[in-house]
This record gives sequence, C-alpha cells and structure tokens, in this order.
Amino acid sequence: MSDLVIGVDVSKAWLDLAGRPDEPVERHANSPEGVAALLALLAHPKLVVVEATGGYELRLVRALHAAGLPIAVVNPRQVRDFARARGRLAKTDALDARIIAEFGTLLRPSPMPAPPKGREGFAALVARRRQVIDMMIAEKNRLETAFEEVRDFILEHLGALKSQLANLDAAIALAIEADLQLCARRDILTSVPGVGELTAAIILAELPELGSIGPKQAAALVGVAPINRDSGAHRGERHIGGGRPSVRCAMYMATLSAVRYEPQLKAFYQRLRARKTRPKVALVAAMRKLVTLLNTLLMRNQPWRSQHGC
Repeated sequence: MSDLVIGVDVSKAWLDLAGRPDEPVERHANSPEGVAALLALLAHPKLVVVEATGGYELRLVRALHAAGLPIAVVNPRQVRDFARARGRLAKTDALDARIIAEFGTLLRPSPMPAPPKGREGFAALVARRRQVIDMMIAEKNRLETAFEEVRDFILEHLGALKSQLANLDAAIALAIEADLQLCARRDILTSVPGVGELTAAIILAELPELGSIGPKQAAALVGVAPINRDSGAHRGERHIGGGRPSVRCAMYMATLSAVRYEPQLKAFYQRLRARKTRPKVALVAAMRKLVTLLNTLLMRNQPWRSQHGC
C-alpha cells in the first residue's frame, strides 16, 4: 500500500487497516506480531491515521515511528462527526477503518513529531500542550459571541487544535516510554488514586525536583505553602501564592479525585470539613498533603500502598 492515506481502527485486541476503497480491510492482532505483519503491508504511505484510544494505539505508533513512516493520531470525536456529516451512521471496526482513511485523505491531519531525544524536548511537548489548551479555551469563548460570518473559521481552528492535541498526547506518552527513568517515575505517580497520566506528565516535565527536596520546599514550588501577610501588630490571613501555576492547576484537578478515592486524603479532607473548614481551604490542605505524599514516594522510589499515611 504505497502513496495512500491509510486508516487504522485500533482496539485492545485488533488493528483494522483500510487503504484503497476497492480492497478488503486487513485485520491483525494488536500484538507485536500483528504490528509487524501490518507494517509489512505498508510500503511508502502518504500518511497513517489512527484514533487516540487511551493508549492501545501506542504500540503501533511506536513501531511506525521506528520505521520512519508518517503517523497522525486524531481525536475520535472528530472522526465520528466527520462520519455523521457524510451520512455514515453504521459502526463496525472495518467501517471505522475506512472512515478514518477517508478522514485522513480529505482533511490531511498533520503528522505527529518524532519522540524527543532529551528531557528538554519532553518539557517542550508538555508546554505546547498547555498552550493548545489555552487556545482552545479562548476560541470556545469567542464562539459564544461570534458573528455568523466568522463561526466557521473559529470551528475550523478548533478542529485543527483538537487534532494537534491528540498528536501531542501520543508524543508525550511515547517520550515518557522512551526514557526508563521517566517511565519509572510516571508509574510511581500514577499509582496514587487520583493522579492520572496527564498530571504525571506535567509533574515530570515542570517539577522535576520532586522526590529530591523536602516537603516544605515541594509545597512552595507547587504554590500550596501558606504565606504570611503580617505587618506590625496586624496579623493577616495566610494565603497560598507563587509556585508553578501549571503544576498547581494539575494538582488541583488530581486532588478533586484523590479526596474521593485515596483513603487517607479522603479521611483528612472529611475531618477538615467536619470542623467547618471552608471547602476550598480544605482542598488546598489536601493538595499540600498530596504533594508531600508524591514527594515521599518518589524519594523512596516505591509506588503507593493503601497503608501509607498522609
């Protein structure tokens, strides 16, 4: 299959490959042997397009990069919207593969970059992801009050940003997998309930000191250490401030989940609320506990266990 845009529908068990419309869809197992067999069918494709499937696509993406083939990872919602716009309502793995190929042929999403070779490249990918999110939020805000004449331009830009976001997520995941130390630290971080892959990536890229510093310094770097506001006889309220805003935002979202699913943090948060502590104050205190826990786990090089205290 040369000089074609190839669509691959990825599931946990299977890879369904679609090329020319008049040729049957090829099915291979989503395994090292299946990926090798699929690669043997590809000569010099213009582009291989796959959907982001929560990590099931990474083995194929990694192999395509190693083979020097252009690969684009796209947002599944965009592909489904494209299918509905063309009146394709039926859904099977083979049909999905053909729709992905058609989507790639007509819209030509940009190929994802090769995994970076150094930590600086990894940090740049994480920073770029944050920039794309900021641009998407800005465009969605503009869309609410946009004149009809410009709505299509905003929607077009949003579509391009969503496509770039899917590529960035895949590139970030591959960059972590390519670095054994980052991979080990990622596994420790995500072992804590509430800390997901994205939060771990942000911590690894933008708070690399975690695990080699004290708890007070870690809290200060995240920006969850209380700061005194006293002058003379006046004693002001203590508020958090400073630190690294992108890490603090990621930790805030992680804490929202952790106070529901991590036993010690949940109990700590509930005790504070029972004492009539304001919800946000209690949540910030739980954030500080979570930072301390992650710092300790990385320092000890061990994953989370339910018996760990906070």
